[in-house]
Amino acid sequence: MHESSGSPDSPAASPLRRRLLAGLVGAYTATLMPWALAQPIKTDSHGAFLALSALIAGRQMLNAGMADRIYQALAAEAPDFPASAAALLQLIEERKIDPLQLQQTLDDAKSPLAPLPRKIATAWFLGVIGSGTKAHVIAYAHALNAQMVADVLKPPTYAYGPYGSWTRKPL
Repeated sequence: MHESSGSPDSPAASPLRRRLLAGLVGAYTATLMPWALAQPIKTDSHGAFLALSALIAGRQMLNAGMADRIYQALAAEAPDFPASAAALLQLIEERKIDPLQLQQTLDDAKSPLAPLPRKIATAWFLGVIGSGTKAHVIAYAHALNAQMVADVLKPPTYAYGPYGSWTRKPL
């Protein structure tokens, strides 16, 4: 019978075993980091957007064409978007903010960057940029909310009725 791991002769106290365990834990943790792998990066701010998108969406791979459309639309909506995206990524890296706690951390700090994760998440998951009369659709069937259920549900790409039928109130 072995003694507890506190004993210098126990296998748990072995420096080689500790290094091996630390290496395995580090490798496993690296596989969980949702960075945008193998995506074409056009500029530093585009790269920051892709990294933020991967963190916020929790996906390692994102559609490159959709990423370009979302980036262009967000930059057109707010000219300071590229700089804000880079600043938010830098803040995450400096403070080592857990992506699951990102929004709460920004809200608690009343950060001017707080709206950014919501805008990026809305763009990726709903395919919509902006709100109200300024909202426009960037994606529909390729938005992440549709992709997540695509194995079972297929969103229609057309209306089930004559043109304009969706505007009438149901009976």
